[in-house]
Amino acid sequence: MLGKLNRYVKRVSIFLITVALIAGMAGCPGGGYNPPPSQNLEIRTWYDLDEVRDNLDGDHTLMNDLDSTTFGYEELAGPTANNGTGWEPIGWGDWTTGPTLFGEIFKGSFDGQGHEIRDLFISRSVSAEEGLFGCVGKGGIIRNLGAVNATVTASQDVEGLVRFNEGTIDSLDVAVIRAAGILVGFSMGSVSDSYASGAVSGDVYVGGLVGQNAGTVNNSYSIANVTGTSGVGGLVGTNGGMIYAGTVTNSYSRGNVTGYEYVGGLVGKNQGNWPGEDFYGAVSDSFWDVETSGQATSDGGTGKNTTEMQDITTFSDAGWNITAVANPDTRNPSHIWNIVNNVTYPFLSWQAV
Repeated sequence: MLGKLNRYVKRVSIFLITVALIAGMAGCPGGGYNPPPSQNLEIRTWYDLDEVRDNLDGDHTLMNDLDSTTFGYEELAGPTANNGTGWEPIGWGDWTTGPTLFGEIFKGSFDGQGHEIRDLFISRSVSAEEGLFGCVGKGGIIRNLGAVNATVTASQDVEGLVRFNEGTIDSLDVAVIRAAGILVGFSMGSVSDSYASGAVSGDVYVGGLVGQNAGTVNNSYSIANVTGTSGVGGLVGTNGGMIYAGTVTNSYSRGNVTGYEYVGGLVGKNQGNWPGEDFYGAVSDSFWDVETSGQATSDGGTGKNTTEMQDITTFSDAGWNITAVANPDTRNPSHIWNIVNNVTYPFLSWQAV
């Protein structure tokens, strides 16, 4: 958290300097200031992906798979990166009195184009939102992306409330967002046609795909193993946040889930937690495997056994855009979901299985 506050102080300082420059330039003939627009990146290496954090409003496209052999992995995303903490999540945010979200928040779009980001490693003890993306705000979009073989270990000891007093900001109450997911730690945006595998562990709001969802999750799934204390779910840890309700539709999970309270095969806790208010999320046409997850209950969704999770009728009866194919190599892209009936779980038609 200290690192985040330091970055925020720097941003405030830079902002004040910029304002001074603008004021100075306004009196000069031909003066003026036009900040450069956020770049739209084509991502081919880990270094390209790292640039997204400096282009939080851009429309970005993943051009190929990224893995442990891709340029920049050891320096940015592997176990030796950043002094052993691994990948630094893209974007961060905290709640202030109101509540209002402040921070460096991803509000652009990220299109994976059916590619995968593999072998992501995160092990951090001072950050609050952990995942490929730390904080995705309203308007942010992540789609057509697989996060595969990821290892995410989140903070177990983060203060729930801090005081920040710097520059023109006076006695600002800041509620730290604490959430961990392989794809996104905290999301108020849209996550669709995406999936995650690997393992994620943390304290509160821990999910296989998204730690805390205050936006939408649609046509997505997780096969990740999830471990946490409170608000722990196979797909989403907590569905809803502060004054925002989350929605989950046409999605599933089948990874093992363990925790202490508010633990679910699909969703751990289906509500927000702003003091005195409950903003319940909505979960529809979504499922989890009661056998592989080790969880008989979920705060949203329908539990099925493994045989039922590999039966196309489970999903077609729920209105999914799904069709049966002969094998995973004969995918039918005219449907969002494919399945080898009675053999595989559903998979997205664009992905390699």
